[in-house]
Amino acid sequence: MNKEIIVVIDAEIRLLQHARKVLASLGRITGNSGIKPLRKISAAGRKRISLAQKKRWAKIRKKK
Repeated sequence: MNKEIIVVIDAEIRLLQHARKVLASLGRITGNSGIKPLRKISAAGRKRISLAQKKRWAKIRKKK
């Protein structure tokens, strides 16, 4: 019984290792890992965006 379980587990491990190799090779072919790098924005950039949005809101409120 235990040997049968071990055989099944080993087969699953081989299958997962193969799937991992396939996925890793796809990442190399396309030249990226499929994960987008996080883009950082400066404090000044956030402030400009904030001010621009507040200006748009003010314009909408002014029309009402």
